[in-house]
Amino acid sequence: MSGKPFAVVAATRTRGGFTLRQRGCASGFTLAELLVSVFVLTIIIFMVAQLMTSATAVTRTGNKHIDTDTQARAVFDRMAVDFAQMLKRTDIDYYVKGPNGIYNGHGNGHGWGQRKQTGQQGSDQLAFFSQVPGYYPSTGAQSPISLVTYRINENTGAGNPAYLKLERMGKGLIWNGVDNPNRQPNQSGYTSPIVFLPLLIKDIWPAASDGTTADPQSHYEIIGPGVFRFEYYYLIKNGRLDDWPWDKFARTDQLTLTNPQSIGLTDIEAIVVAIAVIDPAARALINPASLDDLASDMADFRSAHGRGNGGTRNIGDLEADWNGVLVGDPTRVPPEPGVINTGLTSNGTPVPPEAAKAIRIYSKTFDLRTF
Repeated sequence: MSGKPFAVVAATRTRGGFTLRQRGCASGFTLAELLVSVFVLTIIIFMVAQLMTSATAVTRTGNKHIDTDTQARAVFDRMAVDFAQMLKRTDIDYYVKGPNGIYNGHGNGHGWGQRKQTGQQGSDQLAFFSQVPGYYPSTGAQSPISLVTYRINENTGAGNPAYLKLERMGKGLIWNGVDNPNRQPNQSGYTSPIVFLPLLIKDIWPAASDGTTADPQSHYEIIGPGVFRFEYYYLIKNGRLDDWPWDKFARTDQLTLTNPQSIGLTDIEAIVVAIAVIDPAARALINPASLDDLASDMADFRSAHGRGNGGTRNIGDLEADWNGVLVGDPTRVPPEPGVINTGLTSNGTPVPPEAAKAIRIYSKTFDLRTF
C-alpha cells in the first residue's frame, strides 16, 4: 500500500476496448458543520414561533375589538334612528335625567357615579315618544307613535339573562279614543295611547322608568349584550355641557320640565351618550358582582373631572375618566392605578386584568336638530 487515497476505477466500454476512468474521492459534512446547521435551524424555528405567537395575540385582540366595535355601532345606529324620529313637543313628557325634583325617584339619579364617593348606583335611563315601529297590541287601531326606552337591566334575580345588559323597549301605542277596557298600568294586556301632560311616562309605564321592573308584555329586548354601563348628558344651546335638561342660567326659576312652564327639551341642542362595552369571552371571566362594582367605579357626568380651563367639562372628559378606571390616571396626585394594573375594583372585588383589557369606551353625539 502506498498510503495514497484509493481511487475508484470504473470501466467504460468503447469500440476499441476498455478504458479506465477515475471518479472523484467521496466527501460529506463534518460534525462541526452539522452542529452549526442545527443551531441555525433552531433559531429560525424559534423566530417563526415567536412571530406566530405575536400574530395570534394581535389577531385575538383585534377580534375582541371588532366584537365590541360591532356592538357599539349597532347600538348607536339604533339610537340615531330613535332620536331622529323623536316626538318634539312641549305638551308631552320626557323621562330624562336631571336634578332632584324633576321626577320622584327618577331614573336612578345620575347613574352609578363612583360608589366610593357618592354611594349612587344605577346607570342612566331614558324614555321618550318616537315615530318608529314598536310592538303593537293585538287589538285596537295602531298609532305610528311608539314609547322608546333605554336602560341597563339591574334586576339581580337568579338566572336573569339580561342582568347588566343594555335593553331597548319599543312599545307601539294605540290611537287616542280607541276603547281600552284594561286601565291598570303594568299589567299583562295593558295598552295605552300616547299620553299628554300632566300624565307622566313613569306613571303609565313603570317599566320605562325603573331598571329592575319587568315589562309585563316582554317588549324589552337586549340590544347591547356587552354594554354594562350607560350614561348620557346634554349639550345645551348656550354651548355648555350639563346634566340639567334646560338652560339653568337663562331659566333660573325652572324647577322641572313642566314647572313653572312646560319646556320639553327645547333648550337641548344634542344628547351625548357614552357606553362601556365588553366582549362575551372576557365578560364570562368576570363575576357579576365584580362587573357591578366596576361599572360603579365609572363616574357619572356630575362627578366626572373637567379637563378644560378651570375644570370646564368638554365632550370626551367623561370617557377619559372611564378609561382612567381601567388603565389608571398618572395625572392624579398621588397617581391612581387602574383595574388592569391591580386586578381589583375600588370595592376590592377581583377583575382579571386580561378581561379588563377587553373593555372599550365609546361615545356619540346625537343632534336633536329641529326641536
